[in-house]
Amino acid sequence: MRIAINTRFLLPTKMEGFGWYTYEVVKRLVENHPEHEFILFFDRKYEERFVFGKNVIPVILNPPARHPLLFHIWFEHSVRRALKKYKADIFFSPDGYLSLKSDIKQIGVIHDINFEHNPQDIPKRMRNYLRSNFPKFAKKADHILTVSEYSKQDICSTYGIHQKNVTVAWNGASELFKPIPENKQDAIRSKYTSGKPYLLFVGALHPRKNVDRLIQAFKIFKEKNTKSEEKLVIVGEELFGNQLGAFEIPDSIRRHIIFTGHVSHEELAKIMGAAKIFTFVPYFEGFGIPLVEAMKCGTPILSADKTSLPEVAGDAALYCDPFDVQDIAEKLEQLASNNELMHKLSKLGLNRSKLFNWEKTAQAVWDVIYKISAK
Repeated sequence: MRIAINTRFLLPTKMEGFGWYTYEVVKRLVENHPEHEFILFFDRKYEERFVFGKNVIPVILNPPARHPLLFHIWFEHSVRRALKKYKADIFFSPDGYLSLKSDIKQIGVIHDINFEHNPQDIPKRMRNYLRSNFPKFAKKADHILTVSEYSKQDICSTYGIHQKNVTVAWNGASELFKPIPENKQDAIRSKYTSGKPYLLFVGALHPRKNVDRLIQAFKIFKEKNTKSEEKLVIVGEELFGNQLGAFEIPDSIRRHIIFTGHVSHEELAKIMGAAKIFTFVPYFEGFGIPLVEAMKCGTPILSADKTSLPEVAGDAALYCDPFDVQDIAEKLEQLASNNELMHKLSKLGLNRSKLFNWEKTAQAVWDVIYKISAK
C-alpha cells in the first residue's frame, strides 16, 4: 500500500501541537509497517530526521502553505497532482486539511473546532477559511480521527457527521516528561525563578488559553497571600500576532511573572517537572497535551472544567471555572496551601498518565487507515 501523508508541520527549527502529533504518529507508522510505502508531503526544505525509514519517499510541494490562499493552492493543486503522480492509495492528513478535488481515499484528524464556537479568537481571513472549508473537509473525509470524545461529539453535532465515521484516539506525551528528583529541581528553579517555587502555564499565547484571567487570578492570590514566594512562569509564544505586551500585568505582580517564550521539548520537561503546580485554565481545548505532560511528571494540576479537559485529567486535577477569575484564584490558593492535596493529585496524575501514550495513538490511526484502504 502507498500511503501519502501531509507532513507540512514537521518544521526543522520549531514544532508546536500539529507538528508533534505528526512526528509522534507518522514516525511510528513508518517504523511499525516497513511492508508499506509512505510518501511524505512537505511544503519546504525538510530535515533528514523526518525521513523515518527506507520505506519513505519525501516530497517537497510548493508553495509553502501558511496562508489561506496558499492553503488552497497547496491542497487543491500541488497535493492533488502529487497524489496522482505517486499513485497513492490513501491520503492521511494529521491537521485535518484535505484535497476536496481529489478522488483518492482521505482520512483527516480534526483536533477541535474552536473556530466554530469562538470565531473572535482568530483573525478574520483565517477564520473565514476555516469556517468555510472544515465543514467540507469533514464531509469529504472517508473517515475522521479526533483526539477526545468531546471533540467527536462536537464534530458530529456541528457538521452533521455520523458517529460511526469518527474515531477517537487520545494523544500521548513524550517520554521526556517524568518526575524530577528534588535536588535537580533546585537547579531548574534557580535558572528561572531565582530558586523560588513557581506555578506554571504552558501553551501558545492564544485567547482561548485564557492567560489573561490566569494572570488576574494570580494577582488576587498574591495580594491575599502577601508572604507567598510563588512566581508564575508562562511558557509559550504569541499566535496569530498576539503580543506579550497585550497582557495587562499590574505593576504589583510584574516582577513575579516570567515569560520564557518558546523552549525546547527537553527544557520544557525540566520546567514541568520542577513546577509546584501546573495551572491550565483554557476555556476551549480539544485535548490538552500539557495535562498529560504534567501528570507524567507528577506535577499537581489546577485545570479548567470545560470542554475536553475533565475527560483528559479525570480525578487527577482540581477544577475551576475558567470564566470566573475569583474561582481560579480561590482554587489556586486551595491547592497551593494544601500539601496533602498536592501529594494526592501528584500520585493520581502519575497513575492516570499511563492511559496515554503515542503507541496507542499510532495503532488507532493505523487501524483506521487499514480499514478505509480495504473498503
